[in-house]
Amino acid sequence: MLLTRWRSRIHASALSVAAFASVLWSAALAYYAGNLGAWSAWADCLEIARNGAWSGFLVILLGNYRAPASRWPFKLQGWVAAMAAFYLLFLAGTATGVWNLELLNRLGIMPDVTARVGLAVLGIVLVEQLYRNRSAQERWAIKFACLGIGAMFAYDFYLYSNTMLFHQVDPDIWAARGVINALTVPLIAVSMARSASWSSELALSRRVMFHSAALFGSAIYLLAMGSAGYYLRFVGGSWGTVMQVAFLFGALILLVVILFSGTFRSWLKVFISKHFYSYNYDYREEWLRFTRTLSEHGPGLGVRTISAVAELVESPGGVLFLRRESGVFEPDSYLQVPARAAEEPADSLFCQFLETKQWVVDVEECRADPAMYGDLELPAWLAEFPRCWLVLPLIMQGRLSGFMLLMQPRSRVALNWEVIDLLKIAGNQAASYLAQQDAANALMVARQFESFNRMSTFVVHDLKNLVSQLSLLIPNAEKHRNNPEFQRDMLDTVNHSVQKMKLLLQKLSRSESPEHLVPLAIDQVLRQAVALKAAFEPHPVFDIVDAGLKVLADRERLERVLGHLIQNAIEATPKDGSVSVGLRRQDDAVLISIVDTGEGMSEEFIRERLFKPFESTKSAGMGIGVFESREYIDELGGKLDVASTPGHGTTFTVILPLHHIAAQALDIAA
Repeated sequence: MLLTRWRSRIHASALSVAAFASVLWSAALAYYAGNLGAWSAWADCLEIARNGAWSGFLVILLGNYRAPASRWPFKLQGWVAAMAAFYLLFLAGTATGVWNLELLNRLGIMPDVTARVGLAVLGIVLVEQLYRNRSAQERWAIKFACLGIGAMFAYDFYLYSNTMLFHQVDPDIWAARGVINALTVPLIAVSMARSASWSSELALSRRVMFHSAALFGSAIYLLAMGSAGYYLRFVGGSWGTVMQVAFLFGALILLVVILFSGTFRSWLKVFISKHFYSYNYDYREEWLRFTRTLSEHGPGLGVRTISAVAELVESPGGVLFLRRESGVFEPDSYLQVPARAAEEPADSLFCQFLETKQWVVDVEECRADPAMYGDLELPAWLAEFPRCWLVLPLIMQGRLSGFMLLMQPRSRVALNWEVIDLLKIAGNQAASYLAQQDAANALMVARQFESFNRMSTFVVHDLKNLVSQLSLLIPNAEKHRNNPEFQRDMLDTVNHSVQKMKLLLQKLSRSESPEHLVPLAIDQVLRQAVALKAAFEPHPVFDIVDAGLKVLADRERLERVLGHLIQNAIEATPKDGSVSVGLRRQDDAVLISIVDTGEGMSEEFIRERLFKPFESTKSAGMGIGVFESREYIDELGGKLDVASTPGHGTTFTVILPLHHIAAQALDIAA
């Protein structure tokens, strides 16, 4: 357990080294116990190393309690130096066989055994010094370690003293040595658990504990049922085997039913949390599960919210109430609860209590003792939910956005401060998820309306232009009605207006087909747009420098966009002025110029108002023609430039990619 702390705590690494030395020493003794003729000096060296490691641990622990290692008292430094010299001398003598002096052996002196007695006495003295110099609070933490390590050294003292006395090792005392050393391990472990400075972050997760408890309980159950079946086999006579098989099969079915029972699993979770952990919940696991349940795909968010919150308290289901626009809380989702008609006004005393107090209401306790909740009167519709246990408010920014009814849990859960705090936090988190969903739905609806309104605005603008064209025909119809050319132009204009109106109606319908881009001869599109403005004054002049150029676009939209620009140029120019439309090629692009000699615009107007929707200088204008033109030209990968001088006119320049260039760009994008 302390291996994870060896870098940060010196006594932890010392204890780990001592335990490792004991492992090697025990392994050597076990090996040589089965190979008595193979005893070597390595076993003695490992025992010396083991005693030295435990003595070093005691010295370090003594110095750690007294002062930092860099400022140990002079007396302690002397202890360390003397002990190190003694151990090194003894270890060297054991490894080289110097202790086997013939003269000393004849005199009955056993120097190696005497040295081992000295090592045991040294260990006992260190234990005594450590315990005697501790305060009462510190002794509570280290007393079991002192008992365990002291017992180990005391037994060695007894073993080797007996050997010195009788000049031989007692086999029984030697054989019991392993058991004695094993008994000291729990004592050291208890001290590790008690001492804050020895404590480790290693902990058993609740999931492992749950499955281990279920497996352990299943094993005990199967052993008990197996014993009972064994008994039935011998007392049942000729029916013994039948009774045994039937009993064991029934016992196995019962075990499976218990293991798959939600009530049993809930009881086991609550039992483990209550008796094995200081807190009822593993908050990391619970919060990961809670967030995962709210975020995953599946049923509606309301049902997932109930499931996520209910699982915190082992509740099988519940009802989610949300605030409506009418100011009434109504059921939104149900989980394992029959649907019931219920509603609660937002201004009722019950809702006001939930919003101001933000308390989790225990329905049974509130009915038994209303004074606990300030004489709160529960709504009458709660009787429609007989198994209702808790009412959990969902608070969002200090406002009650809803509340949740949770049904009675599968296993009894104590409603203490920890459970209540967790439910409050979960309620706030659930309220934020529900509010986010409402905001997303509202945004989606708003975007749909925005898209429809934007399209309607463009349609209305086009209708205005069509009305303007038809209005010009009325005053001229009486004057030129006998002119065949006028009649032909009038019919073309009316027919074109009707076709445009049909297209606009299609755009307003929801069954509109998606836009298809096709190669268009741009000179034909411009010629048609100019021809439709022939009834206006000044008449636009069309000048083609490069013919046969093609662009990739939708004919109706491109014609409408260019028509907007030409119409604006005509309306901004006096009748004695001029409007010219030019077409030419520039590198890999088509350049369309619309030049007028009208009033012109300032740079500030172009920068701040020209392309801003719903900004117009015309009394009947809508201010979206130039905006729509720039948007569509940008969609085609082109560019719209404006150059204007107040009093000298304006030039709109439309730059569109040639057909093969545009097709390559679309292929790359695809």
